[in-house]
Amino acid sequence: MTRGNGIFERVLGDDFGRLHPQLQRRFGVGVDAGYGCIGRGVMTQVRRGPWWTLPFLLIGTFRNILFPERGRDVPFRIDNHAYVDDFGRETVTFVRTMDVRPGRRRRFDATMIYSDARRRVVDYLGTHQHLAVDLDLAVTDDGGLLLTSGAQRFYEGRLAFRFPMLFSGRARLLERYDDAQERYLIDLEIHNDVFGFLFGYQGTFTCEFVDGPAPATVKPYREEIRE
Repeated sequence: MTRGNGIFERVLGDDFGRLHPQLQRRFGVGVDAGYGCIGRGVMTQVRRGPWWTLPFLLIGTFRNILFPERGRDVPFRIDNHAYVDDFGRETVTFVRTMDVRPGRRRRFDATMIYSDARRRVVDYLGTHQHLAVDLDLAVTDDGGLLLTSGAQRFYEGRLAFRFPMLFSGRARLLERYDDAQERYLIDLEIHNDVFGFLFGYQGTFTCEFVDGPAPATVKPYREEIRE
């Protein structure tokens, strides 16, 4: 395993220092850093596209990738923990849990690695790492971090293929820190190339930085070596 800077700093290089200090701390989670991050807050708005986008969202519920519910002021939690996976790769969890309504809880499961071959962060989506997504990272003028998804690949057993974007979405995620509120701000939108807007949310949260190993509850059930 490659040691040293965390996966985000390896990609951003000197630009990592342009992030707001609170974002440097949040995205500095790593094995060598020795801490994790638990965010708690409220999604002021959870949106989805028209009725004909429901098949995309319903399929995503089977592997904790997407869901069809909408809402306002939805409580949520995000777990970021670093660990070394079974293939020796430093991995950071991005597990978001939302209480979309009484008696209904939804999760987005994602685990991220730094790919030496691709020289970028690869985001494995879902509970079984079936979908590997290339991420482009950029620092905004106000010290935020913009993550944009690119090519996607599907892996299951011997099956491996580039996932057609006609049946998926491109994500744009912006995280910032508001000094006045002393809270992190998050804004996500997912669009399909043909069908348009699929899903999105906006919210604010605070972070607790914790020591200790990554809990088993935020790790995937299955790990995929192919990137």
